[in-house]
Amino acid sequence: MISRKTKYGLQALIYLAKHYKEGPILIADLAGSERIPKKFLELILLELKNKGILESKRGKGGGYALGKSAKEITMGEVIRILEGPLAPVSCVSQSAYHRCKECRDELTCGIRLVMKDVREAMAGILDNTSLADVLKKVERVSTKDILNFII
Repeated sequence: MISRKTKYGLQALIYLAKHYKEGPILIADLAGSERIPKKFLELILLELKNKGILESKRGKGGGYALGKSAKEITMGEVIRILEGPLAPVSCVSQSAYHRCKECRDELTCGIRLVMKDVREAMAGILDNTSLADVLKKVERVSTKDILNFII
């Protein structure tokens, strides 16, 4: 399960991607619009800025904006920044591998074999889903709901 920090971070990035053409967005506006505690959001956005996902501008017309296009930012990248490795157990992690102390033989460990499949499936989806893809999904669902309401 992802933490509230990661969920808020993704929520904020999706908002910024949706409003990209409007220029930088003030933290107060983003926090209010997405109902995210402002102080907590400040810490999250700073972390994302330090990793190159966001850029910020001070002064009049300032705020936060995506540091690269929504097509270039994947859900997997953001989750790894805010949450850490995607792997459910450390022995299948590609970025934070640690052998399990209780494991006798990694090669034949059933738990490891299944968790490796889980990690690969998650990484396959998250690393191939950009913020732009998320916006398209939201648009499709919104359009479908409108069409269902009219019919």
